[in-house]
Amino acid sequence: MRHVLGIALLVMIGLTCCRSQQASHSEILPAAERTEKYIPRLQDQRVAVVANHTARVGGVHLIDTLLARGIDIRKIFSPEHGFRGTGEAGEPIASYRDSATGLPVVSLYGSRKRPKLRQLEDVDVVVFDIQDVGVRFYTYISTMHYVMEACAQTATRLLVLDRPNPNGFYVDGPVLDTQYQSFVGMHPIPLVHGMTIAELGRMINDQGWLKDGLRCDYEWIACKNYTHDSLYHLPVAPSPNLPNMRSVYLYPSLGLLEGTVINVGRGTHAPFQVFGHPHMKRGDLTYTPRAIQGASTNPKYKGEVCQGIDLRNYPLDSLTRHPRLRLQWLQQAMQQMPEEGDFFLPFFKNLSGNDQLLKQLRNDVPIKEIRQSWQPHIKDFMRKRKKYLIYEDFTRNLQSFTRSPQ
Repeated sequence: MRHVLGIALLVMIGLTCCRSQQASHSEILPAAERTEKYIPRLQDQRVAVVANHTARVGGVHLIDTLLARGIDIRKIFSPEHGFRGTGEAGEPIASYRDSATGLPVVSLYGSRKRPKLRQLEDVDVVVFDIQDVGVRFYTYISTMHYVMEACAQTATRLLVLDRPNPNGFYVDGPVLDTQYQSFVGMHPIPLVHGMTIAELGRMINDQGWLKDGLRCDYEWIACKNYTHDSLYHLPVAPSPNLPNMRSVYLYPSLGLLEGTVINVGRGTHAPFQVFGHPHMKRGDLTYTPRAIQGASTNPKYKGEVCQGIDLRNYPLDSLTRHPRLRLQWLQQAMQQMPEEGDFFLPFFKNLSGNDQLLKQLRNDVPIKEIRQSWQPHIKDFMRKRKKYLIYEDFTRNLQSFTRSPQ
């Protein structure tokens, strides 16, 4: 019996929402585990697969599962971090031939981030299976966007094998202003969007967000026993610097610090669980970023002692029962830095998705007021989002009361 407990705060509309969770007698199954639902759709088809190391069926990779079933796989497309998931964040990945299967692996995070149309000429259907974490600047959803566009341009079917969103139990943060559209934010959605990758794909397709309003021949297989109340623990780390559930839960908040001078634990064994800087005035730990092969070979302040904040003992229960984008750590980092020099990097606007948050933080706007400024756009998003949900949503038990979290 799995007990999934929690009270999710619906922070996106400035209210607090209680959710009661029932004991579940059934294990959550990602779509890839439901082979009977999609193998028949792939038989006698020429198939390309967009996947990385997270595409597992039990303990076996999806590619091996499909090959064992006699599916004709023509090629593999791989996202940021590569097919085996060992590439660093931002590291260009080259195309190559997989030694285990002999299949060509086409990188979508190298010189090009979208498939070439000719690469789909010998393909009838593209299968997409990658574990996402539900944060706008996590680039797997941008890869899906470009794959959808290529499929739309070549009249190729796309079949998404859905996976649970480990941060799918809340929605929060500024909605992206398309003026700041980039590969770390392509869609006018909140920083934490509360959708699975298949749900978001439906939204992208139907809202006309693909190039020239194109529509993709889009299909999906749903997870089994998943709802947006579920607390799903990832069986495989989704990328080298999100090694555990604490880092996954902290990632939406600490990810914003990537757009500043702060080191977020890259080059340590606790990425996205600590943060610091060599000139931080105070903190509760010191650490020295080092080169870590396959995770971060050249982290900020490599070899320099950083004073920092340690969140490795921050209660997980608080992160799941009271989920929200926690700006206090960003604010704390600003306050502990010397006044000279710019704390923010230009990249911050791409991560936050607008220029407003930067201005608010520089002007010491209270966090409560910052959060309130997000609400009109989030309310509009929530109305649109409802149409594309595949799973029962946490908003069904919405109850408002006067307390508004900061």
